[in-house]
Amino acid sequence: MEGNLRWIALTAVAPVAWGANYYVTREFLPAGQPLWGAALRALPAGCLLLAIARERPRGAWWGRSAVLGLLNTSAFFVRVYVASQTLPTSTASMVMALSPLVLMLGAWALLAERPRGAQLVAEVVGLGGVALMLGGPGAEVRPVGVLASVAAMLVSAAGFLLSKRWDPGPSVLSVTAWQLTFGGLILVAFAAATEGAPPSTGPAALAAYAYTSVIATALAFVAWFTGLRRLPAATVASWACSIRSPASCSASPWPGTR
Repeated sequence: MEGNLRWIALTAVAPVAWGANYYVTREFLPAGQPLWGAALRALPAGCLLLAIARERPRGAWWGRSAVLGLLNTSAFFVRVYVASQTLPTSTASMVMALSPLVLMLGAWALLAERPRGAQLVAEVVGLGGVALMLGGPGAEVRPVGVLASVAAMLVSAAGFLLSKRWDPGPSVLSVTAWQLTFGGLILVAFAAATEGAPPSTGPAALAAYAYTSVIATALAFVAWFTGLRRLPAATVASWACSIRSPASCSASPWPGTR
């Protein structure tokens, strides 16, 4: 149990960093170039981790790294960027709080990790809470942002489950580095072709990009994938939900999360 708590504490770095990333992106980064915004988040993080890991994929992991880069980086980061720019931070976080339920059901179907009854009940209650908060008076809901959040949740869940299903493989650091690099290169190519030159940046934007790339990406993804390797997906999902969006996880069966 003590060992699990240590891995849970490490994994908790990710949802905390991702929750703050919504605010940083919305307040300090340009809204009109989501592909460049996602690329400037992913590629520097990938290069940083490559410099640390100094390990190349082997065999099937070349293709797997590219697939995970497309899902966990290219598709996910663009949609998160759009959601961050079009929805209030609280609304975006509430929509993404549905991801634990998706992860639990996906892990049950693909990994044979059967969730406990209390976990499923908690997530279903959380689903109702999210629906009530999104539909309540004064709720700021933009369809484009909600669709982007839902799409981000689905592609990230698929990527995370594949990451766990394909374990064991190279080190977590190496896998994370290569998928961020592959995904970042894809984003740069599409951004250059469709959005033109990269956005101009001042000191505030540079600091924001540094946060999104180093903290919310390099550090957070290493912590998250380490947790996925060491813990059941349902456990990781429940703790992530309770940390990032506690209002939607009020019935969480885990002690000390409310």
